[in-house]
Amino acid sequence: MSEKLAILGGEPVRKKPFPPYPVIGKEEIDAVNEVLKSGNLSSFAASAGPKFLGGRKIREFEENFAKYHSLEYAIAVNSATAGLHVALAASGIGPGDEVIVPPYTFTATATSVLMHNAIPVFADVDPRTYCIDPERIEEAINPSTKAIIPVHLLGHPAEMDAIMKLANEHDLTVIEDCAQAPGAKYKGKLVGTIGDAGVFSFQETKNMMTGEGGMIITKDEELAERCRMIRNHGEAIIEGKKRSYISNIVGWNYRMTEMEAAIGNEQLKKLDRFNEIRIKNSKFLTKNLSKIEGFNVPYEAPSILHVYHVYGMIYEEEKTGIPRKAIVEALNAEGIPFGTGYPHPLYENPVFKEKIAYGDHGCPFTCQFYKGNVRYESGLCSVAESLCYKKALWFFGARPPAAQIDMQDVVDAFIKIEENIDVLRELK
Repeated sequence: MSEKLAILGGEPVRKKPFPPYPVIGKEEIDAVNEVLKSGNLSSFAASAGPKFLGGRKIREFEENFAKYHSLEYAIAVNSATAGLHVALAASGIGPGDEVIVPPYTFTATATSVLMHNAIPVFADVDPRTYCIDPERIEEAINPSTKAIIPVHLLGHPAEMDAIMKLANEHDLTVIEDCAQAPGAKYKGKLVGTIGDAGVFSFQETKNMMTGEGGMIITKDEELAERCRMIRNHGEAIIEGKKRSYISNIVGWNYRMTEMEAAIGNEQLKKLDRFNEIRIKNSKFLTKNLSKIEGFNVPYEAPSILHVYHVYGMIYEEEKTGIPRKAIVEALNAEGIPFGTGYPHPLYENPVFKEKIAYGDHGCPFTCQFYKGNVRYESGLCSVAESLCYKKALWFFGARPPAAQIDMQDVVDAFIKIEENIDVLRELK
């Protein structure tokens, strides 16, 4: 006789929380203390010269991050949202332009497009990887299309060969959203190095973190220079000359602090090791959960390195006869924190559905430069809707410092639910 489910009053598989995240060591604490003792907390100087580009820790972090990716240019910003906005602005995207984005991602991927008065167009995702589907991108391209933002979602790289082929054929800018995938690889290439620019997040839940913060990387010197200007009020600084306070492009204060950069330098040293723990834990789960009926383990496309920001499964209610909500409640009752991921596709948000981005005039959708007629309506992207409403199961706990002993509890909870599946079916 199997054990009684915790949701019915039985003993849960796991009685303690999973290890806390982020992982902060002595190295990060010492690095922050060094900055505090120096008194230089921002160090974006008020005069021309190297310090106008940020303090010592910021420039060191940019150099180290660029070196990690074997690129020459990295521009630190205060969030990945800012990074996406900056990259779009620096690429010349603006009023009247369309940018193709996935609907199954964090809101900033799409709202960053609105932030520079362009129009997000949603292309559906691959049901296996959760990443934007190149075939759906191709269907969405029209004369107004100027850029694509593929997202390497949950740590799995998007299908970049097909995306770059389309971009080259149609002269489109590609900005890789790498917020959930630092260190992931596509056919041997680190994500962020394939398109025109890559944008990373260091928010505290990410694979490497600085609390808040982000980074833009690029191989294009001119693009890098425009990014530096836009993140710092759009001011043009000529090396060796006094600061003139002349702006020749609209910019913002998107600057990173010295403390964040100090943490980032230490976290970058640990990124590969942290990712190895995620991969090891995730592969243990996959090996032990792959035969449980109705639960599909994460897909890995050929020739990629998945860094498992999230362990994302596909649930098939038709095989179990139990609603996803009931499964999630049963897992959580056993002490295993599973969720269902994004609650709805981005185009279901009022900002898109009601086209209310700026004031009550309909801008940028009613902009005189925009010649299209973008549609945001239910049924637009069937795969994304299926993931949101029926199929996605997310587990964040495969990250460090969790270990195999913690993953065994996840496996035991699934086995316990499988053994009690008839009981759950009767309760639905």
